[in-house]
Amino acid sequence: MRMFCRAAAVGLLAAAAACAPRGPVVDTAARPAGVGGTIAGNVHATGGAPLSGRLVTATHVENGERHESSSASTGGYTIKVPAGTYTLEVEIRPGETLASKPPDTDVNVGDIDAGRDFEITAGQR
Repeated sequence: MRMFCRAAAVGLLAAAAACAPRGPVVDTAARPAGVGGTIAGNVHATGGAPLSGRLVTATHVENGERHESSSASTGGYTIKVPAGTYTLEVEIRPGETLASKPPDTDVNVGDIDAGRDFEITAGQR
């Protein structure tokens, strides 16, 4: 009986602690100023072959702040940036030209700006 009473007391204490008010489970607080959105796209050769290991740079139009990422084996890249307008650039290697690039990109808090693709053409050797 004594063992049962101890177990019941421990159970009651645990239940009381679990019911203590802690606030909301979902964070509804304002986000810090540095939180923005994501720019995403692909780097590919003319014809569609993915180009990996290419440095992609997003430069904030107003303050010049730069954010960088490299393209993955699929050619895809993502860059998390604060809200603002960005110019995008990609690394071009000797003998290559840039066939197409995305326009300047406006990013707001929580945005996922996808489809910011680059097409690179290999030159004649």
